[in-house]
Amino acid sequence: MSQPTIESILQEKRLFPPSAEFSQKAHIKSLEEYQQLYDKAKADPQKFWADLAETELDWFQKWDTVLDWQPPFAKWFSGGKINISYNCLDRHLTTWRRNKAALIWEGEPGDSRTLTYAQLHREVCQFANVLKQLGVQKGDRVGIYMPMIPEAAIAMLACARIGAAHSVVFGGFSAEALRDRLIDGQAKLVVTADGGWRKDAIVPLKEQVDKALANGAVPSVENVLVVERTKQKTQMEPGRDHWWHDLQQGVSADCPAEPMDSEDMLFILYTSGSTGKPKGVVHTTAGYNLYTHMTTKWIFDLQDTDVYWCTADVGWITGHSYIVYGPLSNGATTLMYEGAPRGSNPGAFWDVIEKHGVNIFYTAPTAIRAFIKMGEHHPKARNLSSLRLLGTVGEPINPEAWMWYYRVIGGERCPIVDTWWQTETGGIMVTPLPGAIPTKPGSATLPFPGILADVVDLEGNSVGDNQGGYLVVKHPWPGMMRTVYGDPDRFRRTYWEHITPKDGEYVYFAGDGARKDEDGYYWVMGRVDDVISVAGHRLGTMEIESALVSHPAVAEAAVVGKPDELKGEEVFAFVTLEGDHTPSEELAKELKKHVVNEIGAIARPGEIRFTDALPKTRSGKIMRRLLRNLAAGQEVAGDTSTLEDRGVLDKLRGGA
Repeated sequence: MSQPTIESILQEKRLFPPSAEFSQKAHIKSLEEYQQLYDKAKADPQKFWADLAETELDWFQKWDTVLDWQPPFAKWFSGGKINISYNCLDRHLTTWRRNKAALIWEGEPGDSRTLTYAQLHREVCQFANVLKQLGVQKGDRVGIYMPMIPEAAIAMLACARIGAAHSVVFGGFSAEALRDRLIDGQAKLVVTADGGWRKDAIVPLKEQVDKALANGAVPSVENVLVVERTKQKTQMEPGRDHWWHDLQQGVSADCPAEPMDSEDMLFILYTSGSTGKPKGVVHTTAGYNLYTHMTTKWIFDLQDTDVYWCTADVGWITGHSYIVYGPLSNGATTLMYEGAPRGSNPGAFWDVIEKHGVNIFYTAPTAIRAFIKMGEHHPKARNLSSLRLLGTVGEPINPEAWMWYYRVIGGERCPIVDTWWQTETGGIMVTPLPGAIPTKPGSATLPFPGILADVVDLEGNSVGDNQGGYLVVKHPWPGMMRTVYGDPDRFRRTYWEHITPKDGEYVYFAGDGARKDEDGYYWVMGRVDDVISVAGHRLGTMEIESALVSHPAVAEAAVVGKPDELKGEEVFAFVTLEGDHTPSEELAKELKKHVVNEIGAIARPGEIRFTDALPKTRSGKIMRRLLRNLAAGQEVAGDTSTLEDRGVLDKLRGGA
């Protein structure tokens, strides 16, 4: 008997076609053109990717085999020689882009820098030579624990240039989390900074590195390189610690890019929030270069005049793929911002857009909901007319937040690309192409050409229209992760053995539920471990949260299941209110009724708890695991190293 799938309860009928003006100038201009590309890729995926690899990237040596697929292990472009740093920098130096802005950087205190392609190339080559002088060789691993400053991107590109794999650890992680990741990756060297600015405070990064390395805890680390950013007093251990600016002085800017095998490891990136041993996602060189290049070009419809800004941190995959590698491979101008909207400047993001004339803005639904709570007077006080395209990433976006983003930030003229993907996929998988695909608020729309996705039950059978199920990918793609570092069995178990189709084909599943509507549009319903089982009905939390947020009093909501003897689980909602509303029993009743009206009685929250803030990671994801513990009256368990503000958890505990 087939396992129960996830019930889909959200109804959204609004449709927004791209404007004729946008479509006319876009890389992919119509739904017909998208469909032709998609059909071509489906008919012969290897030819589709090989043609793009040949026309879009520079190779030192062409590949022998496009795809070697030994399920679940893939090799793309075997026998090819390539370097992603070369594709991001050197190849632009012989064109007019040589003196184009490659990287615009804005510091939180208001300082800024712009590096042209020629200047960025010089800095990367110098730093690559510094790494070599300190004994870093092809195949070594380098830990990067940095604020959002240009040197973070420079360090990544320098590692890629000489063939050392980088492992960027998000600057919000604790010393313990950093230590675990350095040990697992056997890092030879760590690049860090004295500190970085965030919300008007200094994050003391070097101090955390010292704690992580204390008492010889990471014997593989021989050297630590420190960027002077905040200029506070910093302990330097003689022999081990070096100032970046000291070593960079007088170093040759001549460092040819190392020809890398297509399948040489480019980086390890540890997925956040898991308990126990960190899970190191391994990405390799050529396929990742191609996939991030193409997705950036087509999804953001990159034009040569664009200033493109992705607000992610380089410590996450979004920062790797869509701040550094994808944009620079395309010769784009990419913007990096060190800080965050904060009490002293809630309109910080809008200031950056106005100051630098940003055309493309890519941020998280969590950030959008925070902007809604702060009020639309902040963006309305700035000139945002330079914007032509908006994007969202990180989790499904609820329709009301989508509409606010479209109306207030985009002025009802900017298409929105709502993108679904993961650390493991390397790049965006389901997304609108903005000149071609009409959008529906809350839907990631259609798979990227070359991505054969589906929504299935646990036996791998496709489910019907508007039925919830498991979102899977049925054919390898160039950007896919290759393994879990040092643990191929974990890779197989985690991603390839949950769904077992009758024909024995391997399908990739990384934990998200979804439904497809009658137009073939995908509606991602969130993690299947965030599913609530109420009286035998399996409900996705995202849809109930969307219903709550559609009430004018609600700024943000997080829904979890609370154990219930009768129903199995009941819906427990944590709700943050808009500034001019106050918690009351009447409002709680009204919100329960509102959910019933929007979705149905099955989704009625059993309990609503009002809160000033929700526990989130520094990348803005709500930590529902902690909320589940709180709702059930249990001790908060597991890894909390990614939690941005522990005070939020203490307040919620107090209200329990």
